Amino acid sequence: MATAAAGNSDRLGETLLRDGLLSREQLGQALVEQKATKQRLGYLLVKLGFVPELEVTKVLARQYRMPAVDLSRFDVDPKILKLVPGDMAAKGMVLPLKREGRTLTVAMADPSDMGLLEDLKFVTRFDLFPVIAGEYTLRGLIEKHYQASNEQELQSILRDMEAGEDLEVVEEREEETVTQAQIEDAPVVKLINGLLVEAVKRGASDIHIEPFEHEIRVRYRIDGSLLEIMRPPLRMKAALTSRIKILSQLNIAERRVPQDGRLKLKMGNRVIDFRVSTLPVLYGEKIVLRILDKGNLTLDLTKFGFEVKAEKDLMKAILNPYGMVLVTGPTGSGKTTTLYSALSRVNTPEVNIMTAEDPVEYNLMGINQVLVRTEIGLTFAAALKAFLRQDPNIIMIGEIRDLETGGIAIKAALTGHLVLSTLHTNDAPSTITRMIDMGIEAFNVASAVNLVVAQRLVRRICKDCKGPHKYTDEQLSPLGTDIEKLRAIPFMKGTGCDTCSGTGYKGRAGLYEVMAMSPELRRMILRGASVSEMQEQAVSEGMLTLRMDGIRKVERGVTTLEEVVKETAG
Repeated sequence: MATAAAGNSDRLGETLLRDGLLSREQLGQALVEQKATKQRLGYLLVKLGFVPELEVTKVLARQYRMPAVDLSRFDVDPKILKLVPGDMAAKGMVLPLKREGRTLTVAMADPSDMGLLEDLKFVTRFDLFPVIAGEYTLRGLIEKHYQASNEQELQSILRDMEAGEDLEVVEEREEETVTQAQIEDAPVVKLINGLLVEAVKRGASDIHIEPFEHEIRVRYRIDGSLLEIMRPPLRMKAALTSRIKILSQLNIAERRVPQDGRLKLKMGNRVIDFRVSTLPVLYGEKIVLRILDKGNLTLDLTKFGFEVKAEKDLMKAILNPYGMVLVTGPTGSGKTTTLYSALSRVNTPEVNIMTAEDPVEYNLMGINQVLVRTEIGLTFAAALKAFLRQDPNIIMIGEIRDLETGGIAIKAALTGHLVLSTLHTNDAPSTITRMIDMGIEAFNVASAVNLVVAQRLVRRICKDCKGPHKYTDEQLSPLGTDIEKLRAIPFMKGTGCDTCSGTGYKGRAGLYEVMAMSPELRRMILRGASVSEMQEQAVSEGMLTLRMDGIRKVERGVTTLEEVVKETAG
């Protein structure tokens, strides 16, 4: 890339010399500065006042055989700016100009940078139409618009707080006095309150506050993807960190080790928990707040999007008086929510329900919840042993991590208890082999396990910008099924709008693989059948794999082909 850039510089200089727009002395001076600063020749020629920027842009447009744009006559839409993160715009010298359907026009200083174009396409999820712009003006506009955008976000949040949001910190430690004047500074308090309120309003699951050498970055995780929200002034870094630490009852003087805490806020009639984690990084402490909004917790299994047979099998399994139900999937796939929903379905005054969790994400009325604390010996296994002396009917174990926990859980399931738990495996059949690999006897697994659910979360297509979409055969081929059948599917996709912040997605839906244990599957476990053999048998009995369930949701216009391919294996 450096050689190509040097070659373009030579051609640019020689062309400007030939056209009489530049003297040999001026070119020599610019090349000396280019060697010292590593900046592009075109930018330096304009900066030094040797050549009008429009003339440089015209020459580059001819060299690259691409259209040019005069940015001085262009109004930039703030909504379009949000499609490209500020750090990427500044580093790559690229500015989004306009959006037409699925095509985003971007102004670039170096349109030969194919790596940047690929990164932009991945981040924006748009087809790109690059145009050449003068780097001197481009650099100024990027600094102006992205700084203004961040300031507007900050001021907007502060104005919202001035409007009197009914917000109250339910738990706060008052004895801390370190940097108290800074910590209680009105803008800091309002900014943090505003960030928390805005995150809840936008349905975010996490807030990331990240310190870097020259700036702070705030991002929300919405529908599984991180979205940059703002960049507060660097001077607020220490006060922001200390304020959040005080609210979550952490030690503000300790900056060398990670800390974990909780924060509880009351917004109107809603009480929202935030799980807080701090981590020392190069330029301060990164803070992540996990939002545990019980108001957004859907506990009705019938609204999860299970197919008819899958829902029927799951209901039958959780209404059994004994046996084991396992939910599997990667972190963030909604396993805990599925388990809570199952518990809510069986939570009646006639049964004793006990859970061991790490951490306890939601407090559920009528259920005895235990927080696992490994550092003092209260492990999952220790909690399980204690549960069995507490006359339980239903036991939920946050995760089966080892042979000891798995062994006790299996025994509980075989001695008249309903046991629910999670594992980290890719699909339902491999959960069985994982337990056997842990050291649990195959005959115990075959006898105890009643049902396994594997799940993933995919983003829903935004309803406000949803429209028909055509895929090429090359794009359809990763699904690994009959191309002719796939061509007949009425594919839908979001074009991007204000509702979905230009992403084309709003909200999430579940993909489920529900494997009910039939007599034949139990026999296969006993004779040591492979994962593929068990999957083939389960499918023949009516089970949908994650990929099959995903295709059904694509057919119904719930999600896109890209989401299903990304989250499931063929």
